[in-house]
Amino acid sequence: MAICVQKYGGTSMGDVELIRNAARKVIAKGKEGFQMVVVVSAMAGETNRLLALADAIDPRASAREKDMLASAGEQVSIALMAIALQKLGQQSISFTGPQVGIVTDEVFGQARIKSIDNQRIQAELNRGKVVVVAGFQGMSAVSGDITTLGRGGSDTSAVALAAALKADECEIYTDVDGVFMADPNVVPGAKKLEKISYDEMLELASMGAKVLHHRAVEFAKKYRVPLHVRSSFNDQPGTWVIEEVPEMEKLQVSGVTSNKKEAKVSLLGVPDRPGIAAAIFEKIAAKNILVDMIIQNVAENGLNDISFTVEKSALPDVLDMKEELTAAVGAREMVTDKDIAKVSVIGVGMRSHCGVAARMFSTLARNNINIEMISTSEIKISCLIREQQVDQAVRSLCEEFNLADSAK
Repeated sequence: MAICVQKYGGTSMGDVELIRNAARKVIAKGKEGFQMVVVVSAMAGETNRLLALADAIDPRASAREKDMLASAGEQVSIALMAIALQKLGQQSISFTGPQVGIVTDEVFGQARIKSIDNQRIQAELNRGKVVVVAGFQGMSAVSGDITTLGRGGSDTSAVALAAALKADECEIYTDVDGVFMADPNVVPGAKKLEKISYDEMLELASMGAKVLHHRAVEFAKKYRVPLHVRSSFNDQPGTWVIEEVPEMEKLQVSGVTSNKKEAKVSLLGVPDRPGIAAAIFEKIAAKNILVDMIIQNVAENGLNDISFTVEKSALPDVLDMKEELTAAVGAREMVTDKDIAKVSVIGVGMRSHCGVAARMFSTLARNNINIEMISTSEIKISCLIREQQVDQAVRSLCEEFNLADSAK
């Protein structure tokens, strides 16, 4: 029998009536001939509320205890969803991540899934039940402790379960109608995509698009899980995230996205000799800090500057390493900048169309937006700019590449 995994985010689980609405969607999908697995997030705002309690006691609370706390939100949601399904006459059973064998590494707060044992889920499906699973959480392979997968981790849970169960579909229900070429809150009239490739969606998610978590897309691409991103508030088709097909290359740019959650770190006056960059980023990696953009200036008088970006949430950890980093490489000083943002244009069509970079840089120049750093891939160009100019940059780029019906 075909299997469908559905995921409902916090806004879809915001109150009792929304949970009932989601339960009705689950049952309707099941009537199409699917065995149903439902992954749910905590109710809207609940994870923030729980973590705020921890911060009020100790802003430096241990990551293990914060994971124990944050995971409680999903446990509430799974029970409520199972109760709602049962009230509507559908047999169901709820499980936490550890109960269904979602095993992770031990990086609390940003754990990665190592394996899933699907036997318990499959047994309950074969009994005719809808299986409701807590998203965002798993169990450490080392200690057996509860871990969480980071914000947006319920997407990852859903796709990983779909892969483990060899599901025929994975539907991601959210508060938007699908994947848009830009954030509709920034660009009124942004066009919705009927389908997008895994590679494009991965770049969009990594560059700041909020509709899907990038690790979920990584799973989907690796295991060829077809994703359908759609709204929980209507029955309209959404956006399919699938393998690349030839017609996708017709669009030079399929999306513009921005990320205001990055900070820039610069090590100034660094000696220009082999091994310096390795020394810096080995120490950063040892702290499990993710680095995005990196730029090294041309050496002058035997010294150069090295700049890189990290998530703003990781900046306190980098600052804690200030003396260690500067001493390790003999840098003159380390400076940081939180008032920056990244804007990116993305599209598989870049492989077969030239001039996208020139058009992007010219558009930013016309709007008096200075570029501080640039990074590229085969299907992406990203620029670091001032945070206060990022919305203007997104709107102007959407107009340049015709990604909205009325970019304003």
